[in-house]
Amino acid sequence: MTGSTSLDHERPAIRTFDKRQLRDVLGSFVTGVTVVTALDAQGQMHGLTANSFSSVSLDPPLVLWSQATSAGSHSAFKDAERFTINILAEHQFDLANHFATRSPDKFSGVDYDLGVDGLPLLRDCSAWLECKVVSRFPGGDHVIFVGSVDCIRQSSRRPLVFGGGQYLVADPHDLGLAPVGTEGAMKSQPHAVRLASRAMLRLARTVDQTLALVAWGNHGPTVIAWQAATTPVAADLPLGLVLPVTSSASGLALAAFLPPEAVDRFVTAELRDNGRQASGEPPLTAESLASVLESVRASHVATRRPGPFYDDRVLANAISVPILSPNGLAVLALTAIGPAEHFDAAADGPCAEALKAAAHEISAALRET
Repeated sequence: MTGSTSLDHERPAIRTFDKRQLRDVLGSFVTGVTVVTALDAQGQMHGLTANSFSSVSLDPPLVLWSQATSAGSHSAFKDAERFTINILAEHQFDLANHFATRSPDKFSGVDYDLGVDGLPLLRDCSAWLECKVVSRFPGGDHVIFVGSVDCIRQSSRRPLVFGGGQYLVADPHDLGLAPVGTEGAMKSQPHAVRLASRAMLRLARTVDQTLALVAWGNHGPTVIAWQAATTPVAADLPLGLVLPVTSSASGLALAAFLPPEAVDRFVTAELRDNGRQASGEPPLTAESLASVLESVRASHVATRRPGPFYDDRVLANAISVPILSPNGLAVLALTAIGPAEHFDAAADGPCAEALKAAAHEISAALRET
């Protein structure tokens, strides 16, 4: 028996809670988003946004959803003999918001077709299920509707997702499982980009610094993705920005784990240009750069502080860590950038540790493919 569990480091259990706290916890369960439609006894169309939809059975084909008894359209739905589940596509968050509000005619200005028994099918959804009500059950302040599925339709559009009080985008979770065709060191980068892009979303919530994903391109270190902080390091964050090798944290993180033939021509040109520039600091030499790169290999962290951001309007500090392929070569650099007066780019600080942990997880996933 181990001495601790995964719950030991989480928040303590709450035994007395209010509706808001319960809603927040339930929001941790990520769901799809649907609009349920039906006709009342007079043939008027009704619709509401619901994420309480769930599969019940495949044989027979049964699904359920629940509605609050306080909903304005509850009298229509509780007596309706049929309902349609419109599973919204990822671009339809405005439609979700529209059907979540009270309105006397929610279908005004909305594109739809008519399905079984004239029930509306909203256009451009991810999928549709047309159902006949077979059971209704009381469930506290809700009624649970169970329907038998009569007809199904599906498009190629990805579904809209909701969790934690916000709309989300559904992407495959392939940590440790590369897509077909990405095996081998030379094919690690597409898989690494997918993993690192999601890691940047998670990191943005903890480090709150502008994050960059940098690949080694034909012209050296090249920014291929940004994740802005609450206060971005600059208003303009251009994709395709080419960074110097010897004076950027990203360049150093990549160069330390690439073969000399990949970096030498860039390094030679930069050292030559640095030697021509008049500054208060001694110019970087091949020997001093070699020492810097050896330090990056030992720590897996490269730093730069302070230096001008790309447009020279902001002095910034930066931390960068390499993401490594199965054969130990740099695939990407994961970089945090912040204004020098606010961001301490310490190689052993909490931001560096968070970046290293994310890069280590992605590198380990690439080794397992």
